[in-house]
Amino acid sequence: MKWQVAFFFISILYVSGQIHYSILEELKLGSIVGNIANDLGLSVTELSMRRLQIAPHNKKYYFNISLENGNLYVVDRIDRESICEIEKKCMLNLEILAKNPLTVYYVKIEIQDINDNYPLFSKNIFNLSISELTLPGTHFALVKAVDPDLGVNSLQSYNLSPSQYFKLGEKTSVEGMQYPELILEKHLDREKQSFFELILTASDGGKPVKTGTAVLRIVVQDVNDNYPVFGQDTYRISLKEDAPNGFLVLHVDATDEDEGSNAQITYSFSHSATNKMDIFILDPESGEIKLSDPLDYEVKQNYEMTVEAKDGGGLVTYCTVLIQVVDVNDNAPEIQLVSLTNPISEDSVPGTMVAEFQVKDLDSERNGEVSCEITEALLFKLMPTSTNYYRLVTLSSLDRETLSMYNITIIAKDEGSPQLLTKKVIQIVISDVNDNPPFFDKLNYIVYVSENNQPGTSIYRIQASDLDSEKNARIAYSIFNRNISDIPISSYISMNSKTGVIRAQRSFDYEQLRDFNFQVIAKDSGSPSLSSNVTVRLCVIDKNDNAPKILYPSQDMDGTSMFEYIPHSAKNGYLVTKVIAVDLDSGHNGWLSYHLLQVPDPSFLIIVQHTGEIRLARDFKDSDSLRQKIVVLVKDNGLPSLSATVTLNFVMAEDFQQAFPEIVKQPKESDVSSNGTFYLVIAITFISILFIVTVAVTVIAKCRRQHNPNSPGALSRTWYPQLSLNYPTQFSDGSLPLPYSYDVCVTLDSKQNEIAYLKQVQNVPTDNLIDTDDSLVVNETEVGSTQVRDEQEPNHTEPKQL
Repeated sequence: MKWQVAFFFISILYVSGQIHYSILEELKLGSIVGNIANDLGLSVTELSMRRLQIAPHNKKYYFNISLENGNLYVVDRIDRESICEIEKKCMLNLEILAKNPLTVYYVKIEIQDINDNYPLFSKNIFNLSISELTLPGTHFALVKAVDPDLGVNSLQSYNLSPSQYFKLGEKTSVEGMQYPELILEKHLDREKQSFFELILTASDGGKPVKTGTAVLRIVVQDVNDNYPVFGQDTYRISLKEDAPNGFLVLHVDATDEDEGSNAQITYSFSHSATNKMDIFILDPESGEIKLSDPLDYEVKQNYEMTVEAKDGGGLVTYCTVLIQVVDVNDNAPEIQLVSLTNPISEDSVPGTMVAEFQVKDLDSERNGEVSCEITEALLFKLMPTSTNYYRLVTLSSLDRETLSMYNITIIAKDEGSPQLLTKKVIQIVISDVNDNPPFFDKLNYIVYVSENNQPGTSIYRIQASDLDSEKNARIAYSIFNRNISDIPISSYISMNSKTGVIRAQRSFDYEQLRDFNFQVIAKDSGSPSLSSNVTVRLCVIDKNDNAPKILYPSQDMDGTSMFEYIPHSAKNGYLVTKVIAVDLDSGHNGWLSYHLLQVPDPSFLIIVQHTGEIRLARDFKDSDSLRQKIVVLVKDNGLPSLSATVTLNFVMAEDFQQAFPEIVKQPKESDVSSNGTFYLVIAITFISILFIVTVAVTVIAKCRRQHNPNSPGALSRTWYPQLSLNYPTQFSDGSLPLPYSYDVCVTLDSKQNEIAYLKQVQNVPTDNLIDTDDSLVVNETEVGSTQVRDEQEPNHTEPKQL
């Protein structure tokens, strides 16, 4: 290296603010490349002030700058082959930074090659086998040496140790690269010399020259004049596709009559079978072919491979292996939907296509034969259209109201063993058509409303349903327009078309209108629209708004009734008279009870509470007063109870003539004139005579009837005058007690004066219904229960035969 340091040359070129240095590789550490300060025109004092430094973005620092003198020196080993590899021109670019002000200087350093590398071979020893039958002039390619130096320092020539059988030649490639060749100059004779060892030397052009060597070991091979022979030229086998990995497919065997290495056979796939090597593996020594990857009949059914048998002498023989893959049932059928009509209208005719699909099986023969079936076979069926194609059609009429959605399972089965199947579920939605009219929850309705209700009160809600859906099930309610007693129904009631709530348009009066019927129409919004109607009977329920009215005995303007006489011979229980009253109300409100409000002697007279009969409570005594004046109270059973009173005058006498003086014996007022009294006595006398004559005629007629009871003109013992207090209605069907019919029975007898009470024909529920709004309606069940309770009450107004 002394002469290199002595002749070290550094050239400096400064062009356009750029410094260019040229150095040799492998300079010692600390070697000076150049003086940056001088080349940049900087003084020594400016070096420390401007702080020259190399930019830090370089990967590796090979140089540094001394701030004392401005020298650029080497700080790391510079190996051109490591830095630039095979590039002929090797450059390092530096950026020099100077501060105050900041300035960037660019420096290029060219690294020149020196002969610091030896030519090298890839191996130190190369083994060659050459048959003794090789002809002279045969070339054997050798491996070239490598020298990373450039120019004359790189590889220049090869030399071979002297031999009478071999010489060295060179071959130039298309790229201009030179390769050494070994050339056979004369026939080899293995029996004379079976082994050669030659030294191959590679030299560069450097000064001094550097060389590299490799040993060539040449073995002369015996003549291989026999080829390997297979047992068969072609092997045919069948292999199931489910064979496991490692399964022994075939054992090929070849023989060679040579001896030694010439008889040692190795097996391999030829180049034409390289694409099968991923699936099959071949043992090079035993010739066993095994399965390395799964087979798939659906991907490939046949394999053809060429097996090569090569002996130690390089002779090769080939055989063909044909493998046929046998299908197994390893693929379930596939169901692929082609088209689907969803939803399907419920009025679709039988045979309407719902879906079309394809069924296929990748397996072959029976394994690929597929049959299909479905659930819901009563409503749908499968129709094959072509090979592997099916249509799903309706078999009968559909009804969305019965079932609005069907989950149809398609089952595809193959004929393999074991059998494989696939299921696919198709969901079919049935769309609605307007094929169901609205229907009511009852065949007819009975609605109760209390009389004297507030106008506008909601009294009931009619509810209808429709089995259809959405618009087809949207119901509108209306009342059929008709008249009640020439008055439009709309003046009585109204109805909410959306909710079905019925409202009273007026205040009802039970005594004027007890019930009426009307029709409610429920109409859906479908197209065409369907409707239904139902009859509603509205019954007005009575309230206790009428006081009892006394029919008998009749009363004067001051509330006093006429006189009644009681014979002295009357005994205990004798019917003195009977108070008859009626009440326009019904049910509990019309049940009347009779009470003695004022009586001089409570032990003398009693009144039957439920019939109004006044009877003697004991026998008549001489000490009893001949005149009795009592007040009878008649009240109903309503809440609050209403009542009426009547005053009765009784006179005790054996006959009417005896009772007459007592009747006419009245207290006189001091201011009554004597003339008035006179005329009153005359009138009473005349009436009494007329009455006696009437009674006498009646008694005579009675006696004649007793002697001749079958006579046509005979009169019965009892006379029954009838008082009919009926309130007819045009809507009465017997479900509510609307009319009142009373029979008045009067018995005329010389010994007994009996009057029958009024009989009420029917009873009416009296509980008041609760007014509701649109969301709260009358509970018919509660009304019904009230009616049952009313019917269980004892009927105190049943007639009694007197």
